[in-house]
Amino acid sequence: MLLHLKNVLTRDELATARTLLGPSAPWVDGRSSAGGQAVARKNNEQLAQDSDVSHRLQALILSAVQRDPLFFSAALPRKIFNPLFNRYSGDSNHYGAHIDGAVLHSRNPAQWVRTDLSCTVFLAEPEEYDGGELLIQDVQGERRIKLPAGDLVLYPGTSLHQVTPVTRGARLASFFWIESMVRGGEQRRLLFDMDMALLRLRESLGEQEASVVQLTGTYHNLLRMWADT
Repeated sequence: MLLHLKNVLTRDELATARTLLGPSAPWVDGRSSAGGQAVARKNNEQLAQDSDVSHRLQALILSAVQRDPLFFSAALPRKIFNPLFNRYSGDSNHYGAHIDGAVLHSRNPAQWVRTDLSCTVFLAEPEEYDGGELLIQDVQGERRIKLPAGDLVLYPGTSLHQVTPVTRGARLASFFWIESMVRGGEQRRLLFDMDMALLRLRESLGEQEASVVQLTGTYHNLLRMWADT
């Protein structure tokens, strides 16, 4: 399942992020964090993970996604890898096709995270740069993603994906991974579709209508059956 969530960051949060990612931000070579397969394909800059700027931005991103009900419904997060931040511009402008590692070590908090889902939060407006599309291969073919600042895309961690060369301006983004309580992608999709249908039924019929109560119970019984916490 590939999902676009709009306005996950408020305008104030986005302005704060852009200020912190300004000229004095501690950018380092993105290849310093790449694995064996990715190091030859990765050509970007990444914010130094242990910097104060990175810690402030991590808290901002986590606060934004954790308050978003659609993010929770789609991801059912058990663990979230500490958000990272990258910049594509100049000669450091692309990331070739790759699949992320299955299990990655997050520093804050220190934990191993299975990468069931990948997430990119866009921090630059599309008109600020040329190129820089996130290309994702899924069952529907190639998807080209370039979203407004403050929006995010959530997609399976198993996907082959890349970032096309940025030929003008700078592409700024946060990226991270989620280990879901529900490991199976098809099961997560069924639960998300049911949750969205229940939301519409509640709006039209009310919380106490008998069929809504029954279907809500079915949703939670399925979640209970499939979830690990």
